[in-house]
Amino acid sequence: MTKVVVIGNGMVGYKFCEKLRVSEAGSDFDVTVFGEEPWPAYDRVHLSAYFSGSTADDLIMAPVEWYKENKIDLRTNELVVKIDRDKKKVISHTGEEVSYDKLVLATGSGAFVPPIEGVEKKGVFVYRTLEDLDAIIDYGKKATSAAVIGGGLLGLEAAKAVMDMGLEAHVIEFAPRLMPRQLDDAGASILKSKLEDLGISIHLSKNTQLIQGDGEMTGLKFADDSELPVDMLVISAGIKPRDELAKDCGLPTAPRGGVIVNEFLQTEDEDIYAIGEVASYQNMIYGLVAPGYEMATQVVNQLVEEEVKPFLGFDMSTKLKLIGVDVGSFGDPFGEVEPSKPIVYENKNSGLYKRINVSLDGKRLLGGILVGDATEYSMLWQMAQNKMPLPPEPEDLILGARGGKESAGAGVESLPNEAQVCSCENVTKGDICSIIENDGVTKMDEIKSCTKAGTGCGGCVPMVNDLLKHQLKSMGKQVKNVICDHFDYSRQELLDIVKVKKIKSYDELLDQFGKGDGCEVCKPAVASILASTWNELITKQDTIQDTNDRYLANIQKGGTYSVVPRVPGGEITPDKLIVLGEVAKKYGLYSKITGGQRIDLFGARVDQLPDIWEELINAGFESGHAYGKSLRTIKSCVGSTWCRYGVQDSVSFAIQVEERYRGLRSPHKIKGAVSGCIRECAEAQSKDFGIIATEKGWNLYVCGNGGSKPQHAQLLINDVDTETCLKYIDRFLMFYIRTAEPLTRTATWLNKLEGGMDYLRDVVVNDSLGIGEELEKEMEFMIQTYACEWKEVVNNPELRAKFKHFVNSDEEDPNLDWQEMRGQKIPASWG
Repeated sequence: MTKVVVIGNGMVGYKFCEKLRVSEAGSDFDVTVFGEEPWPAYDRVHLSAYFSGSTADDLIMAPVEWYKENKIDLRTNELVVKIDRDKKKVISHTGEEVSYDKLVLATGSGAFVPPIEGVEKKGVFVYRTLEDLDAIIDYGKKATSAAVIGGGLLGLEAAKAVMDMGLEAHVIEFAPRLMPRQLDDAGASILKSKLEDLGISIHLSKNTQLIQGDGEMTGLKFADDSELPVDMLVISAGIKPRDELAKDCGLPTAPRGGVIVNEFLQTEDEDIYAIGEVASYQNMIYGLVAPGYEMATQVVNQLVEEEVKPFLGFDMSTKLKLIGVDVGSFGDPFGEVEPSKPIVYENKNSGLYKRINVSLDGKRLLGGILVGDATEYSMLWQMAQNKMPLPPEPEDLILGARGGKESAGAGVESLPNEAQVCSCENVTKGDICSIIENDGVTKMDEIKSCTKAGTGCGGCVPMVNDLLKHQLKSMGKQVKNVICDHFDYSRQELLDIVKVKKIKSYDELLDQFGKGDGCEVCKPAVASILASTWNELITKQDTIQDTNDRYLANIQKGGTYSVVPRVPGGEITPDKLIVLGEVAKKYGLYSKITGGQRIDLFGARVDQLPDIWEELINAGFESGHAYGKSLRTIKSCVGSTWCRYGVQDSVSFAIQVEERYRGLRSPHKIKGAVSGCIRECAEAQSKDFGIIATEKGWNLYVCGNGGSKPQHAQLLINDVDTETCLKYIDRFLMFYIRTAEPLTRTATWLNKLEGGMDYLRDVVVNDSLGIGEELEKEMEFMIQTYACEWKEVVNNPELRAKFKHFVNSDEEDPNLDWQEMRGQKIPASWG
């Protein structure tokens, strides 16, 4: 039996063991693994989740029992201190000696610490292991601010950790931009702005010279003589390969560190391999997990004598979410490898930057950068990797859907079979299609189990899902769009069932048309369907809706709730303003004017909500539905009432529209606006429906939205009178409610609607389906049956009694904690 010793039990070391054991000849090897940490291998890619509630157990890739079941001798907390190449054995710090036939170095890397004076002071940490994180969390309890040295991937992950601890966060970067290896100046500028909006201070072109303080750090001093007072420092400035064992036993290392390997991952000693971040191939260290997994696979293939492919480098394209901001970089992002023409879309207002580099002949995509929205990343990366032909207008790839088309680029069906869909596990399109066609696989979980695709970073899951649907369709199998495993129906079918069968409760629907006990997907979806159909008070439903709907308020950081009364059209009397101020003062609520022309009151305990609502209702307010998937606001400018440019009374019309559709439940939130002239001060063309005044009446735009994926609304009809405009909005909204999938905004719904805007106009304006009058009657029912949900709770003792923190006690939440900011209270920092 061949003896294999693996030094290092990180992600790549574990993957080697997994690949070896699942191979046909895997049982022919006696495997010993040394790990210097106390835990089995854990997921370093998602290390920052440790600061937001994940435990060490959540991050473990396989428990100790897995190693035992697979007859792998796992030695945690044991450091190998010497490799004896002559005697082919390794020696640990305990004096234990283990012989090998084949040795795999998977020692990974450590944190690179720049030579900064004072780096030994208390309060200075690196960001690499779970032990590092425990130390950071412990020290952070007495800190108020922290700096992170390093504005690359690792540094920004560390900055997220600092934020999750509730500390004032600073990022220090030596280069003039963030993520200099992945982003160009413009993309990095957008990322910087988005991170600053989140409260992180970014300091660029800073060379840290001194860590100040006597014993404990108190601040940083830079080469330009500027200073930054902070309590804590996290160094995440890059990695340094752990190649000291290799050096000590005489194996050659690269000038920039790392054990030199050939294309078969062999070191100078043919019985010793190096994989992961410790391996240097052609003077290149690969710091991502996907190339490490590929190296592990190729070494296993050599040991078990399966198909051996040389390792000839690895594409370093990457997509990730940094502190809630999508970032993607693929192919040749800077256009440096070969001459190219960049196509750039930049929207500083919404924080979007998209760049693609097209070959000079306009036929190939060479690379690109995405910041703020990386939805198209997977397909763009595939197009670059597989040299797929570009559409006639390449800019459509980043400008998104136009003219009602869902996508300007090619779909998954156009990918070659050798296209690598999952880079973490090196799974191709052909691999996935093969198991669907030959092994009868029909579900995403089965694909993950068979191929491991989607089990790494998870970035390939949408594309794998698209492949599954396409392959099943190509095989002539019905691909049914079902809401979840508990209902064999789509949302549209369930809505029709609820209407026809006059079903009024979730349990009734589940008993007659579902199975099991339901889940977090179907329960709120059915709650929305029931509310959209019967317009009954959502708090009277059994607890199938989410927390916000259950308590008619948005739960906020710290466990309190916000109160948002409706202010139709943004118009409010002085008396009502005074009442809002008095209520906020009485209950100690944080007050803020929202972007939708309303006033938000934060910090209410759940038991205070009915009392607050009662005071507001007595003053003439009603629920603003800020918590529901329903109409939020109708924003307006002052229109012809005050503005010298206004051609119609936009305020009066906005109030009429908001009071018409208030409380309307829908698949997603709905926002509207009315502008009094073409100057568009209410920004109507960024709303789900927007109305713009003309000299002849109103222009109606539909299916726009702002947010993370902004899309302009499209003109449905122009120059209509008020009555006709409302009729078309009635039809549009009810058709959307009937046909959209759960949690689908109107913009996305239109993009996926076959026929796009032309079809929608036919249905709404031309009544091509003959359902116009029916849709209008359904809307009239909603209008006539509307009731303020807050008022219903205030006047119903049984409902009012549900609003308390403990089900068996009237005590207040004892865990609420506050701090002051600019004269108002906010939740105390988490962590």
